[in-house]
Amino acid sequence: MTLIQIGALAVLGSFTGFAAGLLGIGGGMIMVPFLTFLFTLYGFPLEVVVHIAIATSMATIIFTSLSSVRAHHKRGAVRWDIVILLVPGILIGALLGGGKLFALLKTSWLSLIFALFVGFSGYQMLANKKPKPSRTLPGKVGMFGAGSFIGFLSSLVGAGGGFISVPFMTWCNVTMHHAVATSAALGFPIALASAIAYIFSGYGNPNLPSGSVGYIYVPALVCIALASVVTAPLGAKVAHQLNVAQLKKVFALVLFVLSAYMLNKGLITLGLY
Repeated sequence: MTLIQIGALAVLGSFTGFAAGLLGIGGGMIMVPFLTFLFTLYGFPLEVVVHIAIATSMATIIFTSLSSVRAHHKRGAVRWDIVILLVPGILIGALLGGGKLFALLKTSWLSLIFALFVGFSGYQMLANKKPKPSRTLPGKVGMFGAGSFIGFLSSLVGAGGGFISVPFMTWCNVTMHHAVATSAALGFPIALASAIAYIFSGYGNPNLPSGSVGYIYVPALVCIALASVVTAPLGAKVAHQLNVAQLKKVFALVLFVLSAYMLNKGLITLGLY
C-alpha cells in the first residue's frame, strides 16, 4: 500500500470512529460506500469488491465498538438488560448472514440490499413517528427474533446494526440516547460473529487480493481500526451534548447520502445505466 492509500484509510477510520460514537451505527454505514470506492480504485475484481468492503468494514467494528461503548458506559447510557436479551439472536443471525449466502450474492444485489435498508432506516428516523406510549420491548422470544433479524441484515451490509437497532429501540420507547449507546454495545457481537463467517465463506476464493483473510482485507482493517478507536470516544461525547431532534436529523442525513451512493453502484453494476 502507498502512503496516500494509508492516509486515506486513516482519515476514513477517524471519521467513521467519530460517527460510531455519535450515532451508534458502528461506522459501517459510512465505511462500506467509501471502501467500495477505494477498492475499486485499487483495481480489486468487481465481482468481490463490495464483499471485501463489507467484510473489512465489519471487522473494524470489532475494535471501534469497544472504544465507543466504553465511552457511553461511563455516562451510564448503555441498557445492558437489552444487550443481554438481543445478543443470542444476533450471534446466530450474523453467522448465517455472513456465511454462504453472503458469498453467493452478487455485488449488484449486495449494493441494492444495502441501499434499501439504509434508506428505509433514514426515512423512519426523519419521519420522527411517535410510538404509542404503551409500547414496550417484546419478551424473550420477541427479542431473540429481533436480534436474529438485526444480526442477519447487519452481516449482509457490513454494519454494526445501528441502522436497525436504533429505530427498533426508539419504536419501543427506549430514549434516543440510550438507544444509540446500547446499539454501540451491540456492534461487538455482530462484528465478531460476522467476521468469523466472512473468513470461512471467502476461504479459497481466487479473486481475493493479496493480504486478504477470507473476504477481510487486513491492511485496510489495520489502518482504519487504529484511527477509529481514537475518535470514537469523541463522537460519544458529542452525542450526549446534542438534543434528540438534532441527533435524529444527523442520523437520517448520513443514511440518505450513503443509501443513494450504493443504489447508484448497484444500478451501474446491473448495467441499467
